[in-house]
Amino acid sequence: MTSQPTTPDVLLDALRDAAAAGAEVIRDGERRRGSLVWREKAATDFVSEVDTTAEARIIALLLERVPGAAILAEETASTLDPARRATGITFVIDPLDGTTNFLHGVPEYAVSIAALVDDALAAGVVLHVPRDEWFTATTGGGAFRDGAPIRASEIDAPDRALIATGFPYKGGHDVDRYLGQMRRLMTHTAGLRRPGSASLDLAGVACGRFDGFWENVLAPWDIAAGILIAREAGAVVTDLDGSPCPVAHTSVLAANPRMHGWLLERLTVDG
Repeated sequence: MTSQPTTPDVLLDALRDAAAAGAEVIRDGERRRGSLVWREKAATDFVSEVDTTAEARIIALLLERVPGAAILAEETASTLDPARRATGITFVIDPLDGTTNFLHGVPEYAVSIAALVDDALAAGVVLHVPRDEWFTATTGGGAFRDGAPIRASEIDAPDRALIATGFPYKGGHDVDRYLGQMRRLMTHTAGLRRPGSASLDLAGVACGRFDGFWENVLAPWDIAAGILIAREAGAVVTDLDGSPCPVAHTSVLAANPRMHGWLLERLTVDG
């Protein structure tokens, strides 16, 4: 068993401090957005110095607080050996979830950090930077927005449900599948939204802004903190096979318990 500190509250304190440090970098970048240099990781998938600097700041703080932890991060500094993931502490980091929004001045982006202990989610933070809005959770400790408890919605009528999603953007992959899913939902729900930050979409399910959220392909850093926050708020979070959603490259469906089954059926039907 690891000798690192493993209590969820201790880890949450570290995550909060690291998220605040990352947000400082992002806010500095906001003031000089027009001079930032964009770099393409892949077609239509952008990164800037803000992403990489924020990630470095976050990692440095976390490793100072929890020496020897493994890192699974989006941009530059992953140290996770898959063979080690089953033991010890792993921090899963997206320093700027919603980079394209940030670069265009669309105020929908976040810092997302989760802590896993022995491969199980223990604590998570999603910080909506433009709003300075904090979503936090610990395993078994509930979910919170700015310190106040939150719960998933209780809407059970599809025609009153507001559903979030994320469109495919890397080379047009999976467009036809998305169009079919959207067609089946947009005619039976109150509406679909594509804010552009999966961590905030999951937090939105947690606090009842959205009644459901799905995306066909996401990375672990996009979803780790949001999975925990949504689950602790009473939402059901699975992949599109209906299995508990892993912290991995995966599909995701998060919804309040009254809507999850209905959404799963319509998102996975052929045609």
